[in-house]
Amino acid sequence: MKQHHTPGPRSVVALLVVVSASVSAHGVARGQSRLAPLPPVPVRADAGAHPPVLPAAPPDATRCPEGMALAEGEYCSSVDQVCLRWLDPDTQMRCAEFAPSRCTGRRRPMSVCMDRYEYPNQPGVRPQVMVSWYEAARACEEQHKRLCTQSEWTFACEGPDMMPYPTGLTRDPEACRIDHQTMRPDRERLGRPSTSADESARLYEAVPSGTMSRCVSWAGVHDMTGNADEWTVNESGRPFRSALKGGWWGPIRARCRPATISHNEGFVYYQIGFRCCADPAT
Repeated sequence: MKQHHTPGPRSVVALLVVVSASVSAHGVARGQSRLAPLPPVPVRADAGAHPPVLPAAPPDATRCPEGMALAEGEYCSSVDQVCLRWLDPDTQMRCAEFAPSRCTGRRRPMSVCMDRYEYPNQPGVRPQVMVSWYEAARACEEQHKRLCTQSEWTFACEGPDMMPYPTGLTRDPEACRIDHQTMRPDRERLGRPSTSADESARLYEAVPSGTMSRCVSWAGVHDMTGNADEWTVNESGRPFRSALKGGWWGPIRARCRPATISHNEGFVYYQIGFRCCADPAT
């Protein structure tokens, strides 16, 4: 993959939401977000970048709003996924290849419309980051959409065959923006309102949406693993209503099924974004 793209600090500042003044040493914003509206005009990709052609839409794509893909089929609540070869045997975080998945839970029908790209859902535009769960939920509501639930997000990524990655059973860092060597964040600068935007811009290494043309799920949704981490709704509500799915550009697990549920709804960080969902027309 190694498509290293480092946007200039000033070029990314426009797409960043300033962190709350109360941020811990680990980047967790304490207390609720101000629910401020997100900037209406995101930073666009460099001139000359050409987004890939979208896969053909399914026959019933009219059931979803423009710019959204329909994921419909049977979702399995619990899956057994056996790794055949670990890239990091000690931590067992990144699996190079899985055996075929086996459903060990209950199957149920699922139908959801999901943004094809990370917010602002435009090919050739860099994903917006430094957004809290509250701000993400509000941005979706302003578009008459909503945040995706964990299970909806998982299903749109893995499909009825319960693939560990949107690209199949094997991990492919050439297909998705994953396993990229990241820079060390300056947590003090991230936590200071006067410097958080510049520090986030320095660390930002997501690519414009659609750049990784093979990173497309069975439902036609792009960049579900890697690029930006994505807020979803934790259906259990424990420990928070918020959950992160998909991972980001760093060398982390970046799979369809796992979720990070340790960050509260006011948490903001330089690699966290989101996408929206909606209910299909009947």
